Amino acid sequence: MTIIINLDVEMAKQKMSLTELSEQVGITMSNLSNLKTGKAKAIRFSTLEAICNALKCQPGDILEFREDRMG
Repeated sequence: MTIIINLDVEMAKQKMSLTELSEQVGITMSNLSNLKTGKAKAIRFSTLEAICNALKCQPGDILEFREDRMG
């Protein structure tokens, strides 16, 4: 299974930069970048809530589940 992070899509919809989102959410640009590129292993609900609040979106707009299809 794969969890896809669509943070860049939601940021583009709101025309928001990583710097702006970082300032509004209160987490480092480095941590946001890790989340955006899929390098993060986890996300706190409080962080997800703050991101959704800043981007005016739902958690499902940012997180997407894709089932691996092998064989």
